[in-house]
Amino acid sequence: MNTLTFKDNEISEYIEDSIKDWKDNGTWSSQWKEDLHHHLFNEDYYIIGTYNAKKWLGDEVFNVIEYIKDYETENFGEVNTNFSCPESIVNMFTYIRGEELLADRQEKTTWRGI
Repeated sequence: MNTLTFKDNEISEYIEDSIKDWKDNGTWSSQWKEDLHHHLFNEDYYIIGTYNAKKWLGDEVFNVIEYIKDYETENFGEVNTNFSCPESIVNMFTYIRGEELLADRQEKTTWRGI
């Protein structure tokens, strides 16, 4: 599967900013590192609203859909994302890229604030 780096800077900033907010609010726990991806991308939606999701996807929508299809086929043996819902597309894509960006972080560098 080829990597689609669409919005990587934005997603990385979201990760860093979320961790900083949790630390500032006193909700951060060192145990969160274990489940960081879950806390970032499963407990809430990255984008809410059809308009916002369509705007976020822009001209990359078909590349993003193909990326999701490849990922789900490779990992689950079938595609489950509802591609008629822009929110579902954005949130699944950020779930995937978030996972990949966090894995890269563990191999290469550290995020601010961890």
